[in-house]
Amino acid sequence: MDKDARPHPGNSPCQTSASTPSPRTPNSPPSGPPPGGSSQAPDFARILPRSLAHLGAYADGRLIGFVNVAWDGGIHAFILDTSVHPDLRRQGIATALVKEAVRVARERGAEWLHVDFEPHLSGFYRACGFRPTEAGLIRLA
Repeated sequence: MDKDARPHPGNSPCQTSASTPSPRTPNSPPSGPPPGGSSQAPDFARILPRSLAHLGAYADGRLIGFVNVAWDGGIHAFILDTSVHPDLRRQGIATALVKEAVRVARERGAEWLHVDFEPHLSGFYRACGFRPTEAGLIRLA
C-alpha cells in the first residue's frame, strides 16, 4: 500500500481530497480516540457543514487521515482535528494534509490560518510553516 498522502491523479491507491462540506455527505475522521482527549466522539454531521473545507487522505479506498478547516465566515480559518491512523503516522501524511489545507484555505479566500496544538507538536506545525504567536484561551467546559 502506498502510504504517501500527496495528491495523486487518477485511481492511485492513496490520495488526498478536499471537499466543501455538505450535511448530506460529511467525511468522518479515522477511528480512534477523538481529538482533544474527550471520551465522546464529536458530532461531525454538525461540525463539518460549518467548515471551509475538510480533507481526507485515503489508501486503498480507506480513510487514513483527516483535517478540518473551520472558518469565521471572513478572513480567518482554523486547522482542527488533524489526525492520521496510528499505524501510518510519521510518514508525511499529516504534513501533506496540512499543506493541502493551507492551499485550499488560501484559494477559498482566507487571509489568516490559525492552529492551536499541544507543545509536543510545535516542531511539526513549524515545519508546516506556522509561526508562534501569543494567544489567549479560556476553558469553557
